[in-house]
Amino acid sequence: MTVRARLRRAGKSAVRRVAVLLAGVLIVSGCGSGPPEFAVKAVAAGIPSLAPFFEEDGQLGEDATIASQPPHSGLQQGNAPGLYGGSRKPTICDVERLKEFLTDPKNDQKAREWARVIGIKPVTADRIENYLDDLTPVFLRHDTLAVNHDYKKGKAVAFEALLEAGIAVLVDDKGMPAVKCSCGNPLRPFDKDPERIDVEFENGNKKWNGYDESDVVVVRPAPQTLDRVVLVDVQNPDRGIARPVGSDGEQDRPFDATKEHEVPSVSGMSFGAASQKLAALGLAVAYAGDELPSADARVTGSEPGPGTELRFGEAVALEVEPEEDGKSSGGSRPETPSSEGSPTESPTTDEPTTREPTTDEPTSREPTTDEPTTSEPTTDEPTTDEPTTLKPTRNEPTTSEPTSSEPTTAEPTTAEPTTRPTTSEPVTNEPVTNEPVTSEPASSAPASSAPASSAPVSSGDPPPEEATEEVPEEVPEEATESPA
Repeated sequence: MTVRARLRRAGKSAVRRVAVLLAGVLIVSGCGSGPPEFAVKAVAAGIPSLAPFFEEDGQLGEDATIASQPPHSGLQQGNAPGLYGGSRKPTICDVERLKEFLTDPKNDQKAREWARVIGIKPVTADRIENYLDDLTPVFLRHDTLAVNHDYKKGKAVAFEALLEAGIAVLVDDKGMPAVKCSCGNPLRPFDKDPERIDVEFENGNKKWNGYDESDVVVVRPAPQTLDRVVLVDVQNPDRGIARPVGSDGEQDRPFDATKEHEVPSVSGMSFGAASQKLAALGLAVAYAGDELPSADARVTGSEPGPGTELRFGEAVALEVEPEEDGKSSGGSRPETPSSEGSPTESPTTDEPTTREPTTDEPTSREPTTDEPTTSEPTTDEPTTDEPTTLKPTRNEPTTSEPTSSEPTTAEPTTAEPTTRPTTSEPVTNEPVTNEPVTSEPASSAPASSAPASSAPVSSGDPPPEEATEEVPEEVPEEATESPA
């Protein structure tokens, strides 16, 4: 059986609906034709794969029987609150057993193919184990598109798949499905046009109850690294679960998912920062386009507007300024979370992360404009590790400021650089003729350390301002449940 699927779009106006219908009439009537559709294999919950990496006998994980939930949008970010489900049942996925399988010498070829798909290089047992340690077990709450892999004749064979809601998967620290728990199959992001798919229900994967072709979901990476995944209890939707990334459920913290929160003002913020702020309040982001905008795209408004109260997991549709042709996608924002252990308030303070470099530059440039002060930055900021990084840069400025270096040759030679950086003696010997240069670039180097202090926190954190229920870190730890 083949079923054509179409993504649900957020905020589509009546005019746009008419336009889409008219376009469809033109195509059907032969006035135009789109790209050919391609096959996507349906993968039903609880149905064994024909050629899995490991036998699906319940040892690695078990799927759940849950109804697919209508998504607020066909495109979902990995940090969307309530995108995934959790359970108090232990061992959704047995990560330790999967480690044993992948590091068993008799499974060496499987492990190499598995690691190749994931992108682990070089392939070692330690690297595989470390990767698995950072994954988090969850249930899909929506029928989700992904690239699945069979294992045939010693090779991983990729195929586009539609995974039924209820399938247990391991997600990475950007909220992306990475492993199908029941068989260990590696999963990769779906990167084709989701509106050109033909879903094939074959090999025991019958069309499941509740399947709706418009409720198919494609997951995109969270704008920043997560430190926890915020779930909905699949047995009790009024109960939320905050699960630390890399944990198996034993550290879960429950919270009240019925609590409503006001939509904040996000106009003027970047799309990435607005997404983080909404996620920190337990609200998801919806967008009407074919693809999510870049993290740096400027938000011009939201629907509903500021002050509207929404329940956990409900979505706010963001409007952004059109991006210029050829503009960078703004990939720098997703890279900023170099440390995941920052405070829970970080999602709201991440907004200025793009501004911090601008505040540091003026301070680093002052020494370059005031020659007499060049000796001060060298004693305060560039500690013993700075001179070692400045060697490559000293040769470039020497040609630009030979005249300005002469008046200051007396001061730098007797200044602290000769006494302060005791561990960098090789550096003081080389730049004798380039002394003014060593202080000028040194003042700019510390600018690279400023962003590190603004380590972002998981966008999936529940509301930080609520003391007891909706904020995972502030929820009473004496919860009686023993979540897993």
